[in-house]
Amino acid sequence: MHEWNPTHTNELPYLSADVPGIGGEIRQHIEDFQVEEVPAYQPCGEGTHVYLRVEKKGLTTMDLTRKVAAQLGKQSRDVGFAGLKDARAVTRQWLSVEHVDEKQVEAIDLPNARVLDISRHTNKLKLGHLRANRFLIRIRDAHDSGGDRARRIKDMLTQRGMPNYFGPQRFGIRGDNALIGRAALVGDFDTALAVMLGRPTAADHGDIRKARQLFDEGKLREAKDAWPYTSRQQKGVLQSLIRMKGNARRAWRAMDHSLRRLMISAFQSQLFNDVLAARINEIDRLQDGDVAMKHANNACFLVEQADVEQPRCDAFEISPTGPIFGHRVKNTGGAPRDLEDRVLKTAKIDLDAFRSKDGMKFPGERRALRVRPEDVDVTSGTDDNGPHVSLAFTLPPGCYATSVTREVCKS
Repeated sequence: MHEWNPTHTNELPYLSADVPGIGGEIRQHIEDFQVEEVPAYQPCGEGTHVYLRVEKKGLTTMDLTRKVAAQLGKQSRDVGFAGLKDARAVTRQWLSVEHVDEKQVEAIDLPNARVLDISRHTNKLKLGHLRANRFLIRIRDAHDSGGDRARRIKDMLTQRGMPNYFGPQRFGIRGDNALIGRAALVGDFDTALAVMLGRPTAADHGDIRKARQLFDEGKLREAKDAWPYTSRQQKGVLQSLIRMKGNARRAWRAMDHSLRRLMISAFQSQLFNDVLAARINEIDRLQDGDVAMKHANNACFLVEQADVEQPRCDAFEISPTGPIFGHRVKNTGGAPRDLEDRVLKTAKIDLDAFRSKDGMKFPGERRALRVRPEDVDVTSGTDDNGPHVSLAFTLPPGCYATSVTREVCKS
């Protein structure tokens, strides 16, 4: 089967390439990265669903829901949430749980989380029930002129738009989720599992490196035992592979549905990033044949006369889009279509590959090539951990703060 090497996020081109970055580092301290969820609606105060606003540190949203559910005597699936938040951050978001007493919620006691507010509403929170996310990010060890450079880049991003790249967390710790997803789509399950469970890189250390080496040597049971306790997914896949007597296809299909979908979604995201990278210098310019998106309602339409529609693009009412490839994605024409076809050809795949796979469907959609960060503020200051440049901004759901920080830092 054909192999394919994805472009890593640190290799993607910058919109603000002509402005030097400020260097520095983010996340030196967990408090340096803060996220505040902006909900799509406020709880009305009545109903069978208790809403709790929670601040967490060092926990993923899924970890948080498991811990909250355990303290309330519920299953993880009973806890609703609107968005997934980073673990290496201080984040504040709403959760919902039906048919529990508010006093039970008040009694929740977690070492890395605390309940800030409690209310009630008539429905369960579901993924996507949020309007935006507000970020506060402190950059440390920046250049002396960091504040001035950051403000120049901020002005460019608010005027032309922020490149709407999918961030590195989309592609996993080793950055290889897209490679796994592509292999699965073309039916190369041996490669999919080899990347997931073997092929150690410089990013792998200790028991994880040992487990990957054992897998490459064909020692499946030893590899399963070597993976740390926290690597439940890898242990589970290896257990299936042992049970299936090394049949990679059957072991893949035995994997959790959401994990398989996550890998294929990463591949779709990689292809979008490739399209965006090729158009980085014209993310605010329409072309004949583009599919444009209306920012007010995310509706899309085919651009037949770019010069006629360009004033709306200049006003940030609409933007060109890139594909989340699928078998029903709305097609572009002209030069945009040629580019998207080249990206598919480079990845050695066609749209038919996205048809139903193991009960999963990938119809595809369009994603704006740019978004406008709102309420952007750049300040310089000092706290107990030393000097910093702070970025505060608001982004729509599904957009990555790292697309702002990578433009500002370039490090």
